[in-house]
Amino acid sequence: MSYDLVVIGTGPGGYVCAIRAAQLGLKVAVVEKRKTHGGTCLNVGCIPSKALLHASELFEEAGHDFANMGIKVGTPELDLKAMMGHKNEVVDSNVTGVNFLLKKNKIDVFHGLGKILAAGKVQVTPDEGDEQTLDAKNIVIATGSDVANLPGIEIDEKQIVSSTGALELDKVPGKLIVVGAGVIGLELGSVWRRLGSEVTVVEYLDRILPGMDGEIVKNAQRMFKKQGFDFKLGSKVTGVKKDKKGLKVTIEPAAGGDASQLDADVVLVAIGRRPYTDGLGLEEVGVALDDRGRVATDGHFKTNIDGIYAIGDVIVGPMLAHKAEDDGVALAEILVGQAGHVDYNLVPGVVYTMPEIAVIGQTEEQLKDAGIAYNVGKFPFTANGRAKAQRHTDGFVKILADKASDKVLGVHMIGAGVGELIHETSVLMAFSGSAEDLARTIHAHPTLSEAVKEAAFAVDKRAIHM
Repeated sequence: MSYDLVVIGTGPGGYVCAIRAAQLGLKVAVVEKRKTHGGTCLNVGCIPSKALLHASELFEEAGHDFANMGIKVGTPELDLKAMMGHKNEVVDSNVTGVNFLLKKNKIDVFHGLGKILAAGKVQVTPDEGDEQTLDAKNIVIATGSDVANLPGIEIDEKQIVSSTGALELDKVPGKLIVVGAGVIGLELGSVWRRLGSEVTVVEYLDRILPGMDGEIVKNAQRMFKKQGFDFKLGSKVTGVKKDKKGLKVTIEPAAGGDASQLDADVVLVAIGRRPYTDGLGLEEVGVALDDRGRVATDGHFKTNIDGIYAIGDVIVGPMLAHKAEDDGVALAEILVGQAGHVDYNLVPGVVYTMPEIAVIGQTEEQLKDAGIAYNVGKFPFTANGRAKAQRHTDGFVKILADKASDKVLGVHMIGAGVGELIHETSVLMAFSGSAEDLARTIHAHPTLSEAVKEAAFAVDKRAIHM
């Protein structure tokens, strides 16, 4: 069986790369170890977590805010089994959709473990049946990432869980300890807090959401604390012991000091993810890895071995599904002689808590470190008519623009629905737009997006409604 392209892994990067390559006229096959397509994102990550975030958000709103809008529903009752059913339906719909798209684009699918035997040779080992070898002019490694483990702590996906297990709990934990104050920990902690858990977040650093704009983070932590999160920052988990009553979690100051213990029913380990390259035969073939275990590429997705490429979470860059998708499109276009390109400075990031956090471009800290002079424009949702009508006035929009040229260098938002609002600034920045360009663009009234326009006005100290 001979192909122009064989893609190992059908997560967002892999299946998008395969589809784009097929659109461009290549004969394509994909190899997937799961029984379903979509990778971590669709099966046990982005999609199921958003289903539970949405459902739990409605549950909390029904219990705490409906009455303020004249809606009498009484105290809502949780049917966790039905909520998990909703999540599973969403997952099934998405993975079925990917399967349809692969068939529509005449892409051959092989289920089993993929291993690169040599440049141009991929071995497929199915759960049942005989091994097969595929010939390929080009091979793409799109195997994504896996949960990073906490040394000395064994994840059983029942009491000590990763994000995967946290999406499958059959009852609401009385006490949930989240290890890691990054995106995954805060999102899944939000789900279970809304449903009734007492949530404590333990973070090694002295702040939540590492790498994000400091002002956004400071405000987010204050809002999450008000919601009921307990934060233990500058701390590390050094042990988890099981007993008849639950779990005993030992924590110590990151800087050193006396240990203390916390009780928990469930511990969620959410300290990050690592590139997944196990069993691919990379060492035998000679594919080089970098010092963090990622597949080393030349900036155009090519490894040190001719005909072998890598995209998504296994290479340098943010471990985000949409980044992997763009990698896949760009690589497919490069393979047919087009100018595929991804601007990694313009990859938006979203935290799907309530309020949401959405960011793109550089932070104030990065601009200061680089010695770049900039202006700041901010506008609060408390001054936005639509936010008031929806009773979601927490948060603000912040725009950072070059002091000399007014070119927008970074946008940082916290508020309800900002995961959608961020994209008009993505388009603006992709075309090197200025704050003035955005400020002069008419926005419908009343909308949350007016806060973005007002923040652009504020860069020049001329916000209208503040």
